[in-house]
Amino acid sequence: MEMDIDNTCKTKGEEEKAKPIIVILVGAPGSGKSTFCEHVVRSSSRPWVRVCQDTINNGKSGTKVQCLMNAASALKEGKSVFIDRCNLDREQRVDFVKLGSPQLEVHAVVLDLAAKLCISRSVKRTGHEGNLQGGKAAAVVNRMLQKKELPKLSEGFSRITFCQNESDVQAALDTYIGLGSLDTLPHGYFGQKNPNAKVQVGIMKFLKKVEAPSNAGSSSSSIQDAAASQIIEEKNSCCGGKETASSLSHTAGEEVKRCQEPRVDSVNLNGSSSYGPILAFPSISTADFQFNNEKASDIIVEKVEEFMDKLGNSRLVLVDLTRGSKILSLVRAKAAQKNINPKKFFTFVGDITRLYSEGGLRCTVIANAANWRLKPGGGGVNAAIFNAAGPGLEVATKEQAKSLVPGSAVVVPLPSTSPLCSREGVTHVIHVLGPNMNPHRPNCLDGDYVKGCQILQKAYTSLFEGFISVAMSQAKSFQGSYEEIKSEPSRSQDHSGDDPRNYSSTGDQKIKRDGVHEHDISKKCKGSQNEVGTSINSFRAGKVNAENDKLDASMSKAWGSWAQALYHIAMQPERHRDSLIEISDDIVVLNDLYPKAQKHLLVLTRCDGLDRLADVRAEHLQLLKKMHTVGIKWAEKFLDEDASLVFRLGYHSVPSMRQLHLHLISQDFNSKHLKNKKHWNSFTTAFFRDSVDVIEEISNQGKATLKDNESLLSMELRCHRCRSAHPNIPRLKSHISNCRSPFPTALLQNGRLVPAPSKTSNP
Repeated sequence: MEMDIDNTCKTKGEEEKAKPIIVILVGAPGSGKSTFCEHVVRSSSRPWVRVCQDTINNGKSGTKVQCLMNAASALKEGKSVFIDRCNLDREQRVDFVKLGSPQLEVHAVVLDLAAKLCISRSVKRTGHEGNLQGGKAAAVVNRMLQKKELPKLSEGFSRITFCQNESDVQAALDTYIGLGSLDTLPHGYFGQKNPNAKVQVGIMKFLKKVEAPSNAGSSSSSIQDAAASQIIEEKNSCCGGKETASSLSHTAGEEVKRCQEPRVDSVNLNGSSSYGPILAFPSISTADFQFNNEKASDIIVEKVEEFMDKLGNSRLVLVDLTRGSKILSLVRAKAAQKNINPKKFFTFVGDITRLYSEGGLRCTVIANAANWRLKPGGGGVNAAIFNAAGPGLEVATKEQAKSLVPGSAVVVPLPSTSPLCSREGVTHVIHVLGPNMNPHRPNCLDGDYVKGCQILQKAYTSLFEGFISVAMSQAKSFQGSYEEIKSEPSRSQDHSGDDPRNYSSTGDQKIKRDGVHEHDISKKCKGSQNEVGTSINSFRAGKVNAENDKLDASMSKAWGSWAQALYHIAMQPERHRDSLIEISDDIVVLNDLYPKAQKHLLVLTRCDGLDRLADVRAEHLQLLKKMHTVGIKWAEKFLDEDASLVFRLGYHSVPSMRQLHLHLISQDFNSKHLKNKKHWNSFTTAFFRDSVDVIEEISNQGKATLKDNESLLSMELRCHRCRSAHPNIPRLKSHISNCRSPFPTALLQNGRLVPAPSKTSNP
């Protein structure tokens, strides 16, 4: 009876506070838009309405105006709406986006599946609502995809989810199916891989084999055969008619591959800066420790409210694995009653160890409902976190504390080698121990809820204080932003490598970065319960295998705070306009803050998720070509000013900083910032991959060949022209300033060097 009352109260509260969402589906025919809608409408507790132009007119095809009217009517009734149209260009979306208001959110779900799959589904299906099937489907899909314009937040969307495969689709389905009326989703881009592609790789080649017949009806089977012969083998079969649920399922346990760190809400409450770190925490003591849910929810909301003003731009999220969780329902209702900002505190259904890979929510800190021995094992959250984090967490925990008393917490910096760090982006785990009402557990209170509530209050206080300490520590590490470094020339100039920011600071302590690459950084920064976190993540030392697959694995890491500068510049160029010399939708260009030659530029992609050369695949080929073209343009500009210069364009096999960037560097290497062997060898050995070679390899092989960085960076110092050896950097610099030998033959081929037009082929 009590449960029925709770559910009734929850329903009323949700009806009063429900914030409708309009989800604009974007995708070619056959991408699964209708199936997506049907699954969510059938399974979600939130009231949804599907608006489909193919059936809007009493089951028959209608007009866009009718769709707009029906959508507006449903939104007015407090229902959420799916717009089931192709919506492949901005003009088709704009009127639906205008339906948004401060009282509702506008999302886009982009079903950007392989063209081959969409065509195969379209030509095979029968009885389609819009009669798009059989022979004519291939030509229609082809025409639509050539005009595809992926949505952007600037159009008015608050959240855009990109799905490039069926695992991504299933993850998006789970997100919207589990979305209750009071739930909110983080804002920003999710899953975007290539925002620049208009036509998917290989579609034209594929369609050449699918010639449009003069009689679509009689030739549909031949078109189906031609299409089917080109389709890559899939795990789930495509059935006739509409896509079935099996075509949207994915292998149990398969990790959802996502491209980018979600950017949640581009501005904070003051409209001045981005949201910062997020703490994901479970309900302490309400599972294994059997604490009353009503009392626990009161304390959670009370403590969250107390810490709201102390969080700054950080956020809190209460996580539970179970859809329909009572503790989540209670906390949501009580937080709404207290008008707690839902953008700074919200609830989330999911596995706390896979919030990013399966839910698209990047949390830098997670809390563990630990046992007093701080040991793995047992059950629930504690066992899951220790298992997911690997043995490194137990070792790191022992360095901080041996045990916990109820009501206390301990902050543990997570080793960068931990899967939780490399896969999920978690930098710290906070172990916290609450009160126990379970007689089979230590320190049982035997029903003493007065003392139990006091202990639980202390536990959440310790947890949130620990998180704020971490957040402040991480915020300090961002103080050395691009502009701040530029404005403080008194700081140490012994900075490394290829990028604008190669050091980090904690408080007043300056930490030099002599080496360029992560395997050179072996200092492990320790924290304590009151002095938590570090400004630099520890990087794993280890020999890198020359084979690409092993190299990719060895490069798996979480980027430290100091390595994020280029990423933030690329994602928010408007905040760095004074430092940038070119900005477009696809790229930004800036001078390297510590150039290794007279002219040294960086051309950054703005595609979120392309962190390094190892991430690049065939679908990014056009983007690489554009970066190369922009680099050539700037080289020619500099050559007009000084014809004595010679330029080279390329990428580092293993970059020191996040966000794929192309170097344009003059070959004089006349710079006070070129100081050590790693600086030199990172630009003059095979570690530096010429842009033209990378483009050719991506085109032919689908990925670039990455070179063994450890042996290359430790090579002896040799002149890049005559290849003579030199004992140290000063002697090398003296030599290259006078060396007039021709460049090696390999560099003179295939456009690897860019000299002035008047120069001979042997500059």
